[in-house]
Amino acid sequence: MQETPQAYTKRVLGYIEGMVPLDVLSTTPRKVAALVKGVTKKALGKRPKPQSWSVTEILAHLADVELVQGYRLRLVLGANGIAIQGFDQDIWARYSDYAKHDPAFSMEGWKAIRARNLHLLKSIPREMWNNYGMHSERGKETVTRITEMMAGHDINHLDQIRRIIKGE
Repeated sequence: MQETPQAYTKRVLGYIEGMVPLDVLSTTPRKVAALVKGVTKKALGKRPKPQSWSVTEILAHLADVELVQGYRLRLVLGANGIAIQGFDQDIWARYSDYAKHDPAFSMEGWKAIRARNLHLLKSIPREMWNNYGMHSERGKETVTRITEMMAGHDINHLDQIRRIIKGE
């Protein structure tokens, strides 16, 4: 059974309880880089289960999602109340063939876009954190909520990567 948008939101926000989202966003790329350092491309490309993503696929996903979230933030900051379109990550993974992406290239792209997104978030006035968009699946999402979701998404995939590399 596929997770509902509400269940997804609750789960992802649960990962960051007691954490500062901007701190999570600032540190996750370094933590992931440390986890994958020295791991072979072959090992990174191995799926823990046939229906699960490999680390290579997760890294490609992180790069794509960072681009999407940065775009969403900019939409919301530029036009308060704007529509935000959801997407199917599995379809993106399939047509983009995440399994064949170079993990180092995905990390590079993710880190570069993340740095730009962090710069933006740190530079906007506090009142703009209340700007919002209407997500097609999850409803109203403020800049604050988008940032929290990004941080929870990071923790989710950081833990996945850690478990895959440890062979759990």
